[in-house]
Amino acid sequence: MKYRRPWHNFRGSWLLALMSVVIATPAIAESSHFGKFTLSPGFDPSTGIVQGQTGGAYSLSGISRRDRDRNLCIGFGDPQPDHILVLEENFDQLTVLVNSRGNDTTLLIQGPDNKTIRCGNGSQTSKDASLTDKNWTAGNYSIWVGTFHPRMRHNYTLTVQEN
Repeated sequence: MKYRRPWHNFRGSWLLALMSVVIATPAIAESSHFGKFTLSPGFDPSTGIVQGQTGGAYSLSGISRRDRDRNLCIGFGDPQPDHILVLEENFDQLTVLVNSRGNDTTLLIQGPDNKTIRCGNGSQTSKDASLTDKNWTAGNYSIWVGTFHPRMRHNYTLTVQEN
């Protein structure tokens, strides 16, 4: 008589049970440090304003070295995004502005496809990051507000404007 391991008859059952648990487990929701906000075309300007604080030593160029327009993605933040922006519909054009009261900030926005990257930093008139771009498709956007030096903490206001 051939020896059978006691668990032999249950091997398929365990696999089936494990698969059922994995399939039934909900996907982990995208998370951010300062929450999620949702916009639709014609939104009230006050709904496009959120608060946060910079910080972290993670190089944002680790997410992407350049954006879709070949602009450099620079700065330091945290691996987890600061905000999740949910666009319920497509937008022709949006402007994203950081106000940290004149501190040097950077901006990295990852689109819903995880491939479309938009980056911005200060300009000649302001050290705070900003960007204006076209063709924003509906979906979830991860937003990082960074600084030029690691671990710098600055409170900021992030404003999204419809153009």
